[in-house]
Amino acid sequence: MAAKGRVTFDKALCKGCSNCVSVCPTKIIHIDKNEMNSWGYYPATVDEMEKCIGCANCAMICPDLVITVEKLDKEDK
Repeated sequence: MAAKGRVTFDKALCKGCSNCVSVCPTKIIHIDKNEMNSWGYYPATVDEMEKCIGCANCAMICPDLVITVEKLDKEDK
């Protein structure tokens, strides 16, 4: 069974640099052009969380530390 994860973004602080988009192996992260934060940036988001493998590449490359990644147990959803 493939590893599962959950990624969350502090959208209020995300600058939308898209570094996380470029390193996601499952290509589930994208810049949300429908939502702008109070700083005038479009933050990163994930629509297909069930495809997250919890690799944490996104969190490691984020220059502003706005990404949290959790590894999930089989029982977690």
